[in-house]
Amino acid sequence: MNYKIINFDVHGDSRGKLVALQNLKEIPFEIKRIYYIYDTLPGESRGFHAHKELEQIIIAMDGACTVVLDDGTRRQKVVLNRPDMGLYIGKCMWREMHDFSYGCKLVVLASGYYDEKEYIRNYEEFLKELEY
Repeated sequence: MNYKIINFDVHGDSRGKLVALQNLKEIPFEIKRIYYIYDTLPGESRGFHAHKELEQIIIAMDGACTVVLDDGTRRQKVVLNRPDMGLYIGKCMWREMHDFSYGCKLVVLASGYYDEKEYIRNYEEFLKELEY
């Protein structure tokens, strides 16, 4: 499966904590786009797509959610609930996000600009894409 958990270095003292993220260091790609997801109510789900070439890192800045990853043969669940941990998702991985806690805030770092043609939004088409 083309994913991994990245535990970021945390620097802190009595004033609080800081995590620094840099292109091609803590982040294994050049960041082209940053977006965030918030106000997703508990009971709602998001995602249900894959990307052909895009790589992403998802960070739960506040709250928690479960990300289901699927490589066409296996499904794996990852709980995001700490701002010092990122979920790297590589190319051609189906993803679904479930079990949002109230107030969950996710930040997503992406290797490319938004391009609707990059998305695979149908699971059967995703499986066909894997055959090539």
